[in-house]
Amino acid sequence: MKKLLILMCLMLVGCGPIPIKKDAELSPPPKVKLHIPPPKDGKVVVALYGFGDKTGQRKDSGAIAKFSTAVTQGGETVLIKSLQEAGDGKWFRIVERVGLDNLLKERQLIRSAREEANDRKGLGPILYAGMMIEGGIVSYDTNIRTGGIGVRYLGIGPDQQYQEDVVTISIRAISVQTGEVLLTVNTQKTILSYTIGVAVFKFFDNGTKNFESEIGISQTEASIHAIKSATDRAVEELIIQGEKQGMWQFKQEK
Repeated sequence: MKKLLILMCLMLVGCGPIPIKKDAELSPPPKVKLHIPPPKDGKVVVALYGFGDKTGQRKDSGAIAKFSTAVTQGGETVLIKSLQEAGDGKWFRIVERVGLDNLLKERQLIRSAREEANDRKGLGPILYAGMMIEGGIVSYDTNIRTGGIGVRYLGIGPDQQYQEDVVTISIRAISVQTGEVLLTVNTQKTILSYTIGVAVFKFFDNGTKNFESEIGISQTEASIHAIKSATDRAVEELIIQGEKQGMWQFKQEK
């Protein structure tokens, strides 16, 4: 009897639902990157000092307290990449400000080395920006939507569950000359998790013994992918809103 039940369990696992492309069924369709014309007057020089985690959210765990954060602590690297890629790389020039102390130290070392070598060749000035980009990851909401489906017959059957989280980011453009906040953009991206499993629970020997077996697989979308997607969309929206407010103009494509 035991061998028969174990064999049935293995057969069910082999015939159970295969978790291929299931996230495509649960996730909303990906947004296609917008085609944004290049700026009329050349690239916009921007400075980014920080773009970090402002949520304070820790990784979700129902059993133990986790000290790992739910989102990346290096959001400025994601935003820099999104700014560099905006409009096929034709929109922004990003000046280094996150590692400004290291940059200034390195320039000082170059000056000192050239003075010792009697090299009078000077360093060029550091590029300054007319606009600053600030903001951060402002919200990470878990269990926004949960659900599942399952069916069992005589204690044997598959089940599937899913969970939806939402990450929200905010960026703003600030005039360096006046300190005025020119634009603010908020965007969101969902993060999907799902679990698929097959369970067997049977009694035998006149109900005096029981056999239980369970096998499953789970998958979660990477939060960094969600943050990058939301950041890309925020940068695109920033460009579009800036053009509408007359901050810059699109170059007329022929």
